[in-house]
Amino acid sequence: MQQDFLQLGVALVIGLLVGLERGWRLRDADEGARVAGIRTFALVGLAGGLAGVVSDGLGDWLVVAALLALVALLWRGFQQEAERSGDVGVTTEVAVVVTYLLGVIAVRGEPAVAAAGAVVTAGLLGSKDVLHGALRRLDELELRAVLQLALISIVVLPVLPDRGYGPWAALNPREMWLMVVLISGIGFFSHFAVRIAGPRRGLLATGLFAGLASSTALTLALARAARQTPERQRLLAAAVVIASTMMFPRVLLEVAAVNRALVPSLLAPLLTLTAVGTAAAVWLAMRARAVPDRGGGGPARPFELTTALQFAALLAVVMLAAEAARRYFGESGIYTLALLSGLTDVDAITLSLGRLARDELAAPVAVRGIVIAALANTAVKGGLVLALAGGLMGLAVAAALGAVLIAGLLWLPFL
Repeated sequence: MQQDFLQLGVALVIGLLVGLERGWRLRDADEGARVAGIRTFALVGLAGGLAGVVSDGLGDWLVVAALLALVALLWRGFQQEAERSGDVGVTTEVAVVVTYLLGVIAVRGEPAVAAAGAVVTAGLLGSKDVLHGALRRLDELELRAVLQLALISIVVLPVLPDRGYGPWAALNPREMWLMVVLISGIGFFSHFAVRIAGPRRGLLATGLFAGLASSTALTLALARAARQTPERQRLLAAAVVIASTMMFPRVLLEVAAVNRALVPSLLAPLLTLTAVGTAAAVWLAMRARAVPDRGGGGPARPFELTTALQFAALLAVVMLAAEAARRYFGESGIYTLALLSGLTDVDAITLSLGRLARDELAAPVAVRGIVIAALANTAVKGGLVLALAGGLMGLAVAAALGAVLIAGLLWLPFL
């Protein structure tokens, strides 16, 4: 009996919580003009709880009958509101039905689930302006990206087999696709972080967030931009350096996703490289002249399915190459592969070595390989800017990333 009273109390609180949001949202409406206010929602939540309790003895038909009666009342209220004001929105009516169902769930042994559902419901109702504003700002490419990312993470990932295939059983489809989802997700959320920061936040914010997606792509874009905007070369250089520096936290995140045991060994060297790069970027930014910010430089596309598939193919090649290098050439083969892979892409070799170190590769070898790949990638970006942009930007980036390289090379003997 005491348990029933507690669960009914939860059902009542659920109604009060949702009703609080609805009542506040519609607080300026005339008395009696609202379909449901805080008291109605509280009573609906309690009614759901009572229906759940009584139905234990009489059967579930009572819950359904009460729900149908509630829907009939709501339909009548909706018709009257539509005739009076022309408002055909049904958000409040749907919220009433959800509140009733949550009240039933609260007394059916899942009060925590019901309470969580109430919080989510109230949060969604209270986020109208935010959600509608985001929807208005969403373009077609971004909408497609949302759907494609949902496809690869929610639909494709769960159905892939979780076992090794191919030579030496080195290719695990689910693990490979999980890595694709990880990289795609970083790029996806980085794109929207740049959008949220806005062009007025400048190139540094763009470099900071876009560096989580593809610091090499950003480096190429800004190096080309430097020739059209020579007055912004120091600022562009700072953006490239901070984007390149963000690669090191990104590598840590990727390693943590596939093999947390390697994180302690990588933490000190990668944080050192991050600190050196950040200091260089701040110094360049402080010396940059204040110029009007025209935005740009961020990742143009949040996510592309073809890019994800290309990364999956690259990852498969690197995984096979890493396993072959380990078997036939030992440590030296791993280091050579890390150096060559890092020239074009640091993510694939990072994920491959992290995975290998779980069972077949010594942890110190994997750690050194990951750092070598990161340093090789850093050197390539410095060379690209020096070749494409030249001038002040090329020299500034080369000097800053050169300092990062020196710090990394000093760390290598201790790994």
